[in-house]
Amino acid sequence: MNSLPVLDPAPDDTCCAPAGPPALGAEEAKQKALVFKALADPNRLRLLSIVKADPSGESCVCDLTEPLDLGQPTVSHHLKILVDAGLLHREKRGTWAYYSLVPGALEQTAGLLAAL
Repeated sequence: MNSLPVLDPAPDDTCCAPAGPPALGAEEAKQKALVFKALADPNRLRLLSIVKADPSGESCVCDLTEPLDLGQPTVSHHLKILVDAGLLHREKRGTWAYYSLVPGALEQTAGLLAAL
């Protein structure tokens, strides 16, 4: 039977000094993970790029189904995830919903990893 040598504890019975408080709290990490989860889907990345590229700065859900070759319910589901992640803003006009980028959301997202 192989056994590892047992090391004597440090003279003051401490293993090591605490690393300090976490740089990212649990709730903040949860919120930031929502953004990355939202971006982890190719269709959602395409939706963001379509909305961003629109000269008017917004896109109607009716204009987003054809480029993705997906049904309206599926596109709406992806858009809801992007809205919940704080990347897109939704405005209802009559029977249609229009989507635009949340100001600064992409820049803030780009800085998430750098901030770690």
